[in-house]
Amino acid sequence: MAEFTVNAQRFDPYKNFKFRVKWDGQYVAGVSKVGMLKRTTEVVKHREGGDPSSSRKSPGRTEYDAITLERGVTHDVNFEQWANKVWHIGAGLGAEVSLKDFRKDILIEVYNEAGQLAFTYKVYRCWVSEYQALPDLDANANAVAIQHIKLENEGWERDVEVPEPSEPSFTVPAVG
Repeated sequence: MAEFTVNAQRFDPYKNFKFRVKWDGQYVAGVSKVGMLKRTTEVVKHREGGDPSSSRKSPGRTEYDAITLERGVTHDVNFEQWANKVWHIGAGLGAEVSLKDFRKDILIEVYNEAGQLAFTYKVYRCWVSEYQALPDLDANANAVAIQHIKLENEGWERDVEVPEPSEPSFTVPAVG
C-alpha cells in the first residue's frame, strides 16, 4: 500500500482537460472526452416487526454506468477494431463475436496543469456496447467529425499506488 503525503502547496482542485486513456498497454490516440465514472448502489428498505413506524435501509446491488469515449475521426482503427470484437458483420457464421478477448481493462490517467500524473483509475472488464463511426455529415457545418464508443464495465477503482505529484515551482528572474 502506498503511503501518501499531503501536498500543502496545492489548494486548487484538478482540472478536467488533461487526461489519457490506455488499453492493451498503449495510449489511445486522440481521445478528447471521457464520460463520467459513476456507480449507484440500490437501497434495500426493510423494517422490523416491533418498529412499525419506520424503515431501515441497507445497501443492495451496485451498478456501474457505461463510460463514453470520444475522439476526432482519423485513420487510427482502435475504436473500430475493439467494437468489431463484439459484432463483426460479414465475419462468417460462428465468427461474428470474439468471446476470447472482447473485454479489456482500461486506465484513465488524469494529469495536473504541469503535465504530471495526478491519479489513475482502473476500469475493469470493459466491452463496446455502442460504436459510432461517423457523426451526421453536413456540408454547411464547420466542425470536427467525432466518433465514440460506449464501454460497459464491471467496476472501477482508483489506483492508490499513484502518489500525489510534487508540483514544480518556478523562479522569475529579477527585472532591472
